[in-house]
Amino acid sequence: MVDKKTASFMRSLAMGHIEEEILFPYPEPKIAEKETLRAIFQTLGALLGGREKEFRSWDRAGELPATFIREIKEAGLFSLVVPERFGGLGLGATAYSRVVQELGRHDASVAVTVGAHSSIGMRGLLLFGTEEQKARWLPRLATGELVAAFCLTEPGAGSDAASVKTTAVRDGDDWILNGEKLWITNGGIADFFTVFAKTSLEGRGHITAFIVTRDMKGVTTGPHEDKMGIRASSTTTVALEDVRVPAANVLGEVGKGFKVAMKILNAGRTGLGGGSVGGMKRLIRLAAEQAKARVQFGKPIASFESVAHKLGQMTIDCYAAESVVNLVAGLVDRGFEETQVEAAISKVLATEALWRTADEALQIAGGAGYMRELPYEQVLRDSRINRIFEGTNEILRLFIALTAVNDAGAALAEVAESMKGVLGDPIKGFGVLSDYAKRRAALATGVRRQKGNWTLLHPSLAEDAARFEGATRQLALAADKVLRRHGKAIVGKQLVTRRLADAMIDLFALAAMLARVSTRIEDHGEASAAVEKQILRAFAHQAERRVGAGLSAVDDNEDASVLAVAGHVLEAGRYEWDNV
Repeated sequence: MVDKKTASFMRSLAMGHIEEEILFPYPEPKIAEKETLRAIFQTLGALLGGREKEFRSWDRAGELPATFIREIKEAGLFSLVVPERFGGLGLGATAYSRVVQELGRHDASVAVTVGAHSSIGMRGLLLFGTEEQKARWLPRLATGELVAAFCLTEPGAGSDAASVKTTAVRDGDDWILNGEKLWITNGGIADFFTVFAKTSLEGRGHITAFIVTRDMKGVTTGPHEDKMGIRASSTTTVALEDVRVPAANVLGEVGKGFKVAMKILNAGRTGLGGGSVGGMKRLIRLAAEQAKARVQFGKPIASFESVAHKLGQMTIDCYAAESVVNLVAGLVDRGFEETQVEAAISKVLATEALWRTADEALQIAGGAGYMRELPYEQVLRDSRINRIFEGTNEILRLFIALTAVNDAGAALAEVAESMKGVLGDPIKGFGVLSDYAKRRAALATGVRRQKGNWTLLHPSLAEDAARFEGATRQLALAADKVLRRHGKAIVGKQLVTRRLADAMIDLFALAAMLARVSTRIEDHGEASAAVEKQILRAFAHQAERRVGAGLSAVDDNEDASVLAVAGHVLEAGRYEWDNV
């Protein structure tokens, strides 16, 4: 029985253990939630269906009309995750992610507006709010009387959240906030802000989360930013000038705001992943229609292998992303607390899959896809931000990999400590060494049936499971190797950690797909999962190749040459080899 407070599938996997109990049963919405979702989808269809021209017009104008904002408030779209006792729908993570997916099918700006409110804007109140705080604000957040925004980013503090400059100084029973927040989604329409400020003027960190409302004196927002994509969503600066905030508005503990911010962002990533999956499903439908309708050389371009392959790969990528997003949301609903790595993987995987899908869908449309009359160019612009906000994919890759090597490092530290105590307590010392040696031997020799290998998986998936197990051994050995080689310096070896992260992303996607297809077979029979097995088989082959190539490049790569070129360009400030 796994401990839901400490268990993490990926952290175990990086140590060579496959904790399949975490994956099964593969999640799906409960019967009651399915009924609620059907009702929500009907509402969304009536509200958003057939408005493509309006969405395009609002994109060009760079703003959602106030009348439309009122429509989505009245439709209850700001109440999705608010508990029922406060007037909301009380959706769990799985159902919420599915709603954002449906929004993503229609328009990214709408999905971002709703998602920023529920995923991050008021998430801190849900996670860390007192009963008094919740009773005061959640009912009004549910109706949309208050729209929420998340205020962390500053001109000098993006991915480096601990370096915020906004200050909060205690003054009696209040805090006085001063500073400026940048690129705040919903900034222009929000009345409820989750704001992060330094509560100690010495050094980095020691930040605290505050609830700030627009009616407080000194709170102002800037004009709408002129963005590349998601142009109709509101993005502004938020300025705080001597804003007096009651101590009762502190979220969580004073000085523990970094933890609050990370918990909020972690919780919000299933929403972003869901929106990305919804966007992919829309693009696949459009691309399939385009490929069948567009005729070249006397036949539909869908009959050409190169085009058909694009459609097949888009579908495989979507299925993989959907499998991961649903699994992570299901883990949250089941009460697992250590899902940070899995949530980060879901964000990286889904946002990059959407970007590739948007690019390939436009390619299938050809020259027409480049024109603004068709939706592809807007979708491409809209999807680009996903790899940046809520944690850049580069930072998330670093986090994913460092978590893995941190656990391997703990094991090595335990061995080192045991070596010191061998003479004093040889039984204990040699016991730890023996456990570590067994794990190393199992990984190196490919011994099967080590702790956690597949027992719940349907037998027909044995070949795909074997690919997974082989790649898992490669990952665990690589993590062990790089830690021994670099030690604490691994933090600065970002090209190495990127390769570890990419392997972990592929392996978690494959694990999610294995669990999903296996559950499908168990519930509905092998015949019902025939195409899904093809999707799984294709992804397993691709993942095995990528993991093998990526981890092999830890030792044999061109990194030094590339970095040398970069150093030269940085020194020169330009490209120097123009031949004229």
